[in-house]
Amino acid sequence: MNAVHSRPFTDAIVARGLTKSFGDTRVLTGIDLTVPTGSLLAVLGPNGSGKTTTVRILTTLLAPDGGTAMVAGHDVTREGVAVRRAIGLAAQQATVDALLTGRENLELFAGLYHLGRRPARKRADELLERFDLAAAANRRAGTYSGGMRRRLDLAASMVSAPPILFLDEPTTGLDPRSRAELWSVIRELLGSGTTILLTTQYLEEADHLADRVVVINGGRVVADDSPAALKRQVGSERLALRLAQAADLPRAGAALTGFGAHLDAEAGEVTLAVQDPDHLRRTLEVLHGAGIAVEHVELRTPTLDDVFFELTAAAA
Repeated sequence: MNAVHSRPFTDAIVARGLTKSFGDTRVLTGIDLTVPTGSLLAVLGPNGSGKTTTVRILTTLLAPDGGTAMVAGHDVTREGVAVRRAIGLAAQQATVDALLTGRENLELFAGLYHLGRRPARKRADELLERFDLAAAANRRAGTYSGGMRRRLDLAASMVSAPPILFLDEPTTGLDPRSRAELWSVIRELLGSGTTILLTTQYLEEADHLADRVVVINGGRVVADDSPAALKRQVGSERLALRLAQAADLPRAGAALTGFGAHLDAEAGEVTLAVQDPDHLRRTLEVLHGAGIAVEHVELRTPTLDDVFFELTAAAA
């Protein structure tokens, strides 16, 4: 749709040594990442790790203090206009206007890309159909459910048919059904050749969608590999112990100091890596000695959650 899209590039996004500070707080300490064209990179990290700052630099919303970044073959600091023409961005906060209808929102965005009235309406209709919003096209966006608003926001980011899409925690706050619906849309975009950089706090999301995963902690990359390879790095199977009383979780964590235990307050579980065949017996003995009852024991293969907790704990 735009001539700038036609510049050839093997890697859609390349960042080397990105640094950024806000006052005395160093947020990025040398970020390196590469996103091959047509792939999806998931960027994970705890709150405050630098994920959103990285996205803001790559989308030209923020200037780095140091390092370089190329997006669609263009330098983000020297060729900002060309970068912006080649990308779409769905930020954490929806950018659609709640007072306008779904169609009006998309036509407004089309106008920002200088499409004429007829092409704008045609593009809006295409996107409303593609994102399963045609039936609600003439309703105000303020009446949409959370999942519908996020789909509309994603549709707005695709008005110019950009080859590269940045999704900054797009499913945060959505219920499981809405999240699954948005995953389906993301898979469709990926299948059509769109390159996607996705930040998320949902490990399952990265596992289902990503070709590669980058984990950022403390403003630097601590892992970069495929989900399967990262899980193999963790190696050992995990013990999951559901406590009879979830209120005992803090005491269980204290009792199991040195066991590498992770506490899941929502599930009322303690998980830890299996170190040897006698590990379960010793764990149960420690908990029994502390007066903590275990309701259920399960052996699990490693997940991205295990990778995340291990990497961020090691780098903390």
